[in-house]
Amino acid sequence: MSNRRKKIDILYQALTYVASSIAVIALSMIFIYVFRNGSDLLDFGLLVNDYHEKYYNADIEGDITYSTTEAPDTLEDNMYYSDRWGIAFEDTENREGKNVIRVVYIAKDSPMQSLNDKNNPTTENFGIKVGNIVTAIKFEDKASALPIYGAEYMINELNASDNFREIVFTSLGGGIRGSIITTLYVIGMSLLFSLPIGIFTAIYLNEFAPKNRITNTLRSMVEVLTGVPSIIFGLMGLAVFVPLTVRYTSATSGNLISGSLTLGVILLPVIIRSTEESLKVVPDALRNASLALGANHTQTTFKVVLPNALPGILTATLLAIGRIIGESAALIFAIGTAVKDDISIFGKSTTLAVHIWSLMSDEPANIQLASTIAVVILLIVLVLNISVKLISMRFKKRYE
Repeated sequence: MSNRRKKIDILYQALTYVASSIAVIALSMIFIYVFRNGSDLLDFGLLVNDYHEKYYNADIEGDITYSTTEAPDTLEDNMYYSDRWGIAFEDTENREGKNVIRVVYIAKDSPMQSLNDKNNPTTENFGIKVGNIVTAIKFEDKASALPIYGAEYMINELNASDNFREIVFTSLGGGIRGSIITTLYVIGMSLLFSLPIGIFTAIYLNEFAPKNRITNTLRSMVEVLTGVPSIIFGLMGLAVFVPLTVRYTSATSGNLISGSLTLGVILLPVIIRSTEESLKVVPDALRNASLALGANHTQTTFKVVLPNALPGILTATLLAIGRIIGESAALIFAIGTAVKDDISIFGKSTTLAVHIWSLMSDEPANIQLASTIAVVILLIVLVLNISVKLISMRFKKRYE
């Protein structure tokens, strides 16, 4: 081998090393950025809590039995405890980055454990719980204690009072339960629409369609649709599916059904092309053996070819789910951007990706919560990836 040839080979190999290094660094930076910014808010409560706070107005009826519990040793220096009321507050930030006062401890004999719900007096076992956010304590004979003065001031004012006129508190809020449920709804309904149509179209194109100009044109159109920006599909969803669902369902505007149908159309090219490639790699020897044993073309396709292509079809399904989870532009038109806690397939809502868009479009942007949602999306995709790999391995073993 000549020296010139050796230098050219080294140059080519160096290009592959540099390119792969850049790819690894770029992808690693994404992971590092979202985990670094979002890991602090990542907890189980974030996944199961509502995004919007629930407000409670309460007072105490009848004689008050004050707490006799002393401050527990577990309280930190920035936590302020009222011996009389058996409750501790701290200055902190909520998931939206706003300064709030949070309840960090409440004694078992605290009078705050048994309050009167002024909005719904029939509520039983109503009281403040650890994690609630206190927004105001209103007194009869002096000014209200507000969060702007801090937890220490609020505790001192409460400690110096025999009673209060009203205490206002909220749930923590900032959770993404509604967005997770919306995402799962959209995944299920989109796949319900796109998978059967996409798979059967791919089977037709690869197994039954004649090899002529019309088939090639159809295949080319599918490939073109793969590269069309999703926002254009969103416009189609707004123009077609939203009016259609408004007319035939109880929906009054963009809704989960119209969003799922829009995503279903977006997914069709991905599923068709991936499934067709999976069918192509099935050896012709299997088809010929099946035909030689007396099976017809249709039986061979659905009983021999299709089962052997299932691992590839599962991969196509995974790609489709990843596209659904990451899609935002089309859904802004077809579903809307309203962050909801009560989910209905006939109403507006947000998926996790649109929730990120909504947080980043606020002023100021909530980068921390957006990064936390990004971490959740990455974990969901990782779990789905591993699940599909395991299922694919089982199918490979079964048909090998």
